[in-house]
Amino acid sequence: MTARVVFQKASRWYGPVMALNDVSFELGPGVYGLLGPNGAGKSSLLKLASGQLRPSQGKVELLGRPAFGSPDVFHSVGLCADTDAFFEDFTGLQFVSALLSLNGFDKAQAHKLAIEAIEIVDLKEAMHRKIGGYSKGMRQRIKLAQSIAHRPEVLFLDEPLTGMDPQNRKRISDLLKRLGDEGRTVLVSTHILHELEQVTRRVLLIHNGRVLAEGDLGEIRDLLDRHPRSVRIKAADPRGLARELVLLPDLVSLNLEDATGHLLAEIKKPDAFFTKVQELSAKHGVLEMWVTDENLESVFSYLVSK
Repeated sequence: MTARVVFQKASRWYGPVMALNDVSFELGPGVYGLLGPNGAGKSSLLKLASGQLRPSQGKVELLGRPAFGSPDVFHSVGLCADTDAFFEDFTGLQFVSALLSLNGFDKAQAHKLAIEAIEIVDLKEAMHRKIGGYSKGMRQRIKLAQSIAHRPEVLFLDEPLTGMDPQNRKRISDLLKRLGDEGRTVLVSTHILHELEQVTRRVLLIHNGRVLAEGDLGEIRDLLDRHPRSVRIKAADPRGLARELVLLPDLVSLNLEDATGHLLAEIKKPDAFFTKVQELSAKHGVLEMWVTDENLESVFSYLVSK
């Protein structure tokens, strides 16, 4: 395996706060998942890997060069950050084209590659609209488009599926798997284990700034499936959706929140549940689905105690 991302006893701290502590691993071609609760150090790890931060101690290498201070490798790297940083008055096409121009492509090349990337993430109909009018899911997809437009060897994706409806989650998951199959190196951070399982079996578990383990996702799922998890769903027809979901055998509880109109489900085995929601998404107007942060904390605590 040719290592494209290498961490050697890398640490990063902000004053007295330790974000990452003595982290070592190597990534070659393929898709890798980065799992851990909020505050575990996932974003700091991705920033070190992509050369945005200098390690306080140890080494981080990207494509055979120090990740920090090697701008020549950035042409081969794509980044989809967890936070938005848009020119809100730009259209989607203008945004992706502008970043390609900054990456050294001429105007004609930038325009062509931008359209190709926007089509890949299924935003062609909205590419002439201003980003300021995009929904959360559309903003996520245009961020992903700019990260893949220049056809990078290495991709770092920080919570890329947040805010997407189930159909687009499936579309983007298929895209990530395809990129891995093509020989790219993709490191993706996500809370949704079911979706991660669709694209990779290889995961890094991070908690309190340490990578606790690298392993097969199937082994982790065997543990997690014993622990109930909470899922929040936003839908145009939540009552109709609830009437169908309540029949699932592994559903522990299902509630409709008066304040938000969201469905809050507690489930034991997620596979059948997520598949069913995806099947019903068009019928009942499912807009968003996510695992609650509080529940992820309890799940991860359960996992690391084993």
